[in-house]
Amino acid sequence: MKITVVGAGAVGASCAEYIAIKDFASEVVLLDIKEGYAEGKAMDLMQTASLNGFDTKITGTTGDYSKTANSDIAVITSGIPRKPGMTREELIGINAGIVNTVSTSLIKHSPNVILIVVSNPMDTMTYLVHKVTGLPKNRIIGMGGALDSARFKYRLAEALGAPISDVDGMVIGGHSDTGMVPLGRHATRNSVKVSEFLSADRMAQVVEDTKVGGATLTKLLGTSAWYAPGAAVSGLVQAIACDQKKLFPCSVFLDGEYDLKDICIGVPVILGRNGIEKIVKMELDKAEKAKMQESAEGVRKTNDLLDV
Repeated sequence: MKITVVGAGAVGASCAEYIAIKDFASEVVLLDIKEGYAEGKAMDLMQTASLNGFDTKITGTTGDYSKTANSDIAVITSGIPRKPGMTREELIGINAGIVNTVSTSLIKHSPNVILIVVSNPMDTMTYLVHKVTGLPKNRIIGMGGALDSARFKYRLAEALGAPISDVDGMVIGGHSDTGMVPLGRHATRNSVKVSEFLSADRMAQVVEDTKVGGATLTKLLGTSAWYAPGAAVSGLVQAIACDQKKLFPCSVFLDGEYDLKDICIGVPVILGRNGIEKIVKMELDKAEKAKMQESAEGVRKTNDLLDV
């Protein structure tokens, strides 16, 4: 199993590290446009192999897409990171051009590749990849919901004073501060509704803290987060590579599901060897449906800025 990660920055390198440590891939290729950067990251990571006990081969290349040939899965993390005070939507002009070039270059050398999009604004970049590549929709996946759900579970466990392994919860909708739809009504602690433990006000605070999770970290770090995004991507890659049939919320192209068409937005899906094996239909209440529609309107406004 060959995996390519485009963009050897903090998120891309973390993703490559997690994939290598899990030891399910034969090769990970890191690609970056900065001279020697991916090669250096790959060498550094390979020097951890004997310490971390993995046999995955990690190589780096500066802009040579021929080195990515015959990749089974490719992750697109390239683009400028979000700066403090910058919205994901403000990134679109620059990142759209980058993602267009990267996705078409990957497919040229790996026509059967499954693409995972991380670049922001993620839902719009995933939609762009659909429009410029023409790949089947099962082979284009936006990462956002997996990360947002991990942040939701972190906040739930924090509020409950519970181990995070006790907690389950999901975030659907757009991957933005205003677009996320954390499904508090469905959240559980070992199959017991979280509403049995938390007041409505405390749950509302958990939801709000989740929605600004990325912005909170950007303010603290001075740049976008990387550990959790890298781990989220590696989870998606492993589910596909190992045909695990795992359920994750991901940004996928909808054609009528959830009463939405011609849009990429976060919904629960089953991931396996074919990429998106199934879009899972959840029963949403009136309020959740309204929030999902509002989220979709926000994503469409950003999509309208694309020149496709």
